[in-house]
Amino acid sequence: MARVTMLLVEDDAALAELLTFHFRREDFEVVHTPDGEEALLLARERAPDIVLLDWMVEGVISGLEVCRRLRRAPETQNVPIIMLTARGEEEDRVRGLETGADDYVTKPFSPRELVARVGAVLRRVRPALAGEALTYADIEMDTVGHKVKRGGETVALGPTEFRLLKHFLEHPGHVFSRERLLDSVWGHDSDIESRTVDVHIRRLRKAINVGGRSDIIRTVRSAGYALDAEG
Repeated sequence: MARVTMLLVEDDAALAELLTFHFRREDFEVVHTPDGEEALLLARERAPDIVLLDWMVEGVISGLEVCRRLRRAPETQNVPIIMLTARGEEEDRVRGLETGADDYVTKPFSPRELVARVGAVLRRVRPALAGEALTYADIEMDTVGHKVKRGGETVALGPTEFRLLKHFLEHPGHVFSRERLLDSVWGHDSDIESRTVDVHIRRLRKAINVGGRSDIIRTVRSAGYALDAEG
């Protein structure tokens, strides 16, 4: 299973510590902040795989507004969001879901239940994170055997192109800047220039578009690249 990055936005320090412990035990990478504005900055710097978002958080921006802004931003519009709140009324649940939340968990809850709910949302919204076989449109990747097929035909990829495609398959629809791709695919300490990403994107496109197949790597002007069959 691919390691899942979680952004936890919760201003109850004791609850945040408890949730961090439980999710790290499940091999999640947990980034925590109690502040709504900082949450938006963190999400822009590195799009998480899932967001746990308290309705009432510190700062001038409410959890509901954080959810709304995450849904508007291209880099986070497809990130699953689970709202945590003590507000259990039906009207509040509807507001949260209409704002863009994928699920709504009312306090108090057990950490085990929340872990299960997060797993269920990931399986539904981001199935690529649930196993070793990654698929999107007509592309299939065996991450263990390092094999890629498109439309049932084997695709030959170099190591860097394989890692690049794997990253896209784990985040379908997400728009990544060159800098974010360098950070995620090449690593934090890489001294490679950002334009190098363009070279490897061209190589990846050439390999997976063989035979006149449609180009599913979308270039987003002034933003970056995304794996998008609808683009």
